[in-house]
Amino acid sequence: MSRIGKLPITVPEGVTVEVKEDNTVEVKGALGVLTQKVDPELEVKIENGTLKVTRPTDSKRHRSLHGLYRSLIANMIEGVSKGYEIKQVLVGVGYKATTNGQLLELNLGYSHPIFLQLPPEVKIEALTERRSNPVITLKSIDKQLIGQVAAKIRSFRPPEPYKGKGIKFEGEEIRRKAGKAGATT
Repeated sequence: MSRIGKLPITVPEGVTVEVKEDNTVEVKGALGVLTQKVDPELEVKIENGTLKVTRPTDSKRHRSLHGLYRSLIANMIEGVSKGYEIKQVLVGVGYKATTNGQLLELNLGYSHPIFLQLPPEVKIEALTERRSNPVITLKSIDKQLIGQVAAKIRSFRPPEPYKGKGIKFEGEEIRRKAGKAGATT
């Protein structure tokens, strides 16, 4: 059995899970609604407040899909009940982030500002305090979408190993390299 796939998912209070005829799982919670199409060969059962994903055989394909869909459904349940939040820090002199609705404007040391239109499912907040680095906060119920948006923002200026400048996740440690060794003449 897949170690992840065989774990049952407990459905918290206030969250309803519905499995439709075409093997689509719909999860409704206080924060919103998410749907996921599940492979037709896998079976999703709900009993006594727990959800279980089962596979028909032990073939490699079924084993891999088993853990995948169990994780996706668990992320959907957590998303509609608690939500997800990612914080990113802009480290560098003159780096700025401002928002105007769903439009993010970044000044990252290039000759031009970078504009990024965010999907409506992702809420964004840019905070700049005196004497500290700007922080971008992303909030959403969809874990996959918020991760893609955060990766796209980071791709504009990934952290470099010498000075640590760039866009990094909050709490992330950047492995620093030593610079050039001094001349010994």
